[in-house]
Amino acid sequence: MELYPGSVTVLMGANGAGKSTLVKVICGYYEADDGKLELEGAPYSPHDAANAISQGVVTVHQSIDDGVIPDLDVANNLLLDQLARTNAPLIVRNRAMCKEAEAIAASMGLSMDVRTRVADLGVADRQMIAIARAMARAPKLLILDEPTSSLSASEADRLFALIDRLRAQGVAILYISHRMSDIRRLADRIICMRDGKISGQFEGDTLDYEGAVTAMLGRKMTDADIHPVSGGAPILELKNIQLIPESKPINLAINDGEVVAITGLLGSGKSRLSEIIFGLSKSGTGEMFLDSKPYKPKDAQHAVKCGVFMSPKDRASNAVIPDFDIANNMTLPFLGAFSRLSLLGSGKQRGAADSMISRIGIICQANSDGINTLSGGNQQKVMIGRWLIESSRVLLLDEPFQGVDIGARRDIGYHIRATAKGRATIVFVAEIDEALEIADRIIVLHEGAIAGEHINSDIDLTALVAQVSGVPTNQEAAE
Repeated sequence: MELYPGSVTVLMGANGAGKSTLVKVICGYYEADDGKLELEGAPYSPHDAANAISQGVVTVHQSIDDGVIPDLDVANNLLLDQLARTNAPLIVRNRAMCKEAEAIAASMGLSMDVRTRVADLGVADRQMIAIARAMARAPKLLILDEPTSSLSASEADRLFALIDRLRAQGVAILYISHRMSDIRRLADRIICMRDGKISGQFEGDTLDYEGAVTAMLGRKMTDADIHPVSGGAPILELKNIQLIPESKPINLAINDGEVVAITGLLGSGKSRLSEIIFGLSKSGTGEMFLDSKPYKPKDAQHAVKCGVFMSPKDRASNAVIPDFDIANNMTLPFLGAFSRLSLLGSGKQRGAADSMISRIGIICQANSDGINTLSGGNQQKVMIGRWLIESSRVLLLDEPFQGVDIGARRDIGYHIRATAKGRATIVFVAEIDEALEIADRIIVLHEGAIAGEHINSDIDLTALVAQVSGVPTNQEAAE
């Protein structure tokens, strides 16, 4: 594989294809078993990540917290590499440091107080800080692993503009993504991986996107075949729930067997709605009903007892237990179901894990593998499988396809739809194409209110996109 200055090479590959391993070799986390690397025509063999950075190879990893120190403030994070130099001054001038950090933040369009602790920021802000920190290192080669997975459309646009500037400055960029919107916007070349090998390379004035997906998967990808169902009786009902102060309250019913996608921009109220339903937040107004009975979850544990399950979007900090293996991660909330007299029946537990591994296609050697041995996409499958092991009345999936390749996305969507009967399923997604691939009905949120509702059949995409963006349609403008 060759990467060129002033060019964006997109690397595509299914989960487990070897993308992350390749990146870790390039940036010094792993040593290559064979072969050689060259940087600007000279031998290149970084002995660790710091050595790679010192030579101009900078990586922003898929796991956000690999790029930031949550317990430090924004200024310290942005200038951490300078502070850690052996020739760094013994005394740090806080005012000067904050001023320099503010300049770096401004170059990325960030406006938060640089004295804010990173742990107190949202996922999107942490991602932008990790990217800004990488940019401050003046890279020769910049590797971005799924950088827009936690960004809003406006934040992604800022990142794209920055990539355009770096490309014009002659920086070589390796961009790992499954999002076709990102790929169409940025790619000069596409390289596909499958089973640890290069399976296709595409370049030229007209990139063959369909061919790239076929090379990645080893088969053609057909469109999702959704036949919308209205479902049975309502399972979950929301009446006059206010998501944002002064926004119009929402009223919503989700029926038995129905999969509903909630979409909208960052800040539209999607996460707030999921937290209210799961008992993590309280709404100042309105009420909820579960199977026609009042539903007032005190906390997440109470919600789970009521049969309301939720898979969160930030798996690194909210879901994955790094020291646990796959089986223990997957069965964690339901150990009681696999226990007798407080003794865990490991055979039953691991049998259930094996069944789920097979059903949703997790690529691993055994259920006893450490969770961190899996690719990001396969970790995501484990987190989704966790909440499918036991039956639920309401299943909440917040960005379930984050870091998941196109083929795996379809597999997960198929399994969610195939098991939908007997529960109400709500999927929270920012990407419209993901909503189209899984939902019977799509609800659009904008500034905390319902801006539109669509049955997933012959949808007017222009109207849907306008509702997501808050732009009036021609009819609304006329009215």
